[in-house]
Amino acid sequence: MTTASRWRLDGRMALVTGASKGIGFACARELAGLGADVILVARDETHLETSCAELAEEFPDRDIDGFAADLAVQEQRLELFDWIADRGTSLSVLVNNVGTNVRKATLDYTEAEYRGLIETNVISAFELCRLAYPQLAEHGSAAIVNVGSVSGLTHVRTGSPYGLTKAALHQLTHNLACEWAEDGIRVNAVAPWYIRTQRSEPVLADPEYLEEVLSRTPMGRIGEPEEVAAAVAFLCLPAASYVTGECIAVDGGFLRYGF
Repeated sequence: MTTASRWRLDGRMALVTGASKGIGFACARELAGLGADVILVARDETHLETSCAELAEEFPDRDIDGFAADLAVQEQRLELFDWIADRGTSLSVLVNNVGTNVRKATLDYTEAEYRGLIETNVISAFELCRLAYPQLAEHGSAAIVNVGSVSGLTHVRTGSPYGLTKAALHQLTHNLACEWAEDGIRVNAVAPWYIRTQRSEPVLADPEYLEEVLSRTPMGRIGEPEEVAAAVAFLCLPAASYVTGECIAVDGGFLRYGF
């Protein structure tokens, strides 16, 4: 393999979840820019169609497609993979980015709320890994990247259910990396701190809270979706062929902050 090809994803098909905006869309764009064909999955069909059209215009030589689904629902996960099979696609990259949150004190959550977070943030990724496994194993050189969070590594005021789901996603990464290495499937994760997305905007709009966040971030700024996408893309590349079971923090130094 040439040096140039180690930094390309030509001929690979990538599935990115939660891909109509924010980090997911940035990941889809980054992977397409490196040569991959990309399937975008998101719940909002209107946003999804717009995002697919934008990428198709930007990368006319790539196969860009979308599928609208709520991946917290098993039937819709199965429908997605039936559709993938019908289009004759074979995945070699899976990016589990879909996630949600409800910010509350631990005692204020309803059972439906915390179970919903677990279904969306953990169960969907677990099941997608299992559904994608036969296709990924075919290639002998495949990659899964789970989008976790610094909330799964330390306390962050995002709510305990969110933190526990991201910690579970990190541990899933470790286990699958060991279990599926013999099948040529590398499994890694990224752990972002605050990233400038539609979901974080309302929280960061509070000047006092923003000042507090920045005071705990050595780089002194909020991250951009493209910065997370770059780390995700690296973990998908042949250049990262000896990297598995890792969780890369994309956090401006937040986890390393010291007094």
